[in-house]
Amino acid sequence: QVQVVETGGGLVQAGDSLRLSCAASGRTSSNYFMGWFRQAPGKERELVAAISWNGLNTDYSDSVKGRFTITKDKAENTVYLQMSSLKPEDTAVYYCAAGSSSESRWVATMEVEYEYWGKGTLVTVSS
Repeated sequence: QVQVVETGGGLVQAGDSLRLSCAASGRTSSNYFMGWFRQAPGKERELVAAISWNGLNTDYSDSVKGRFTITKDKAENTVYLQMSSLKPEDTAVYYCAAGSSSESRWVATMEVEYEYWGKGTLVTVSS
């Protein structure tokens, strides 16, 4: 079994930056692609950013492109989400997820592709 744990959420002001971290532990001998999703109150969960297990390929939602950066430490199976120029509409619970693949460049953008999920961390951006 694989455990996924997010850290780094909190309350910030609009325009601030924040970094989220996510560590996958347990049966980590497999190679994992990872992603960040978020769910705002009253809305469906949506993809924020995703990265391949080799850490070289990424994808972003249009709403965060140019403001958020996803990176991965392959050796530690840890993924980071650097968020800059935060807006009130970025307020949400952010979830980290991991999935395994034999393809090192695969970037998973759909929830169903992910096998393991964290419990989420709340990010609140005040105006």
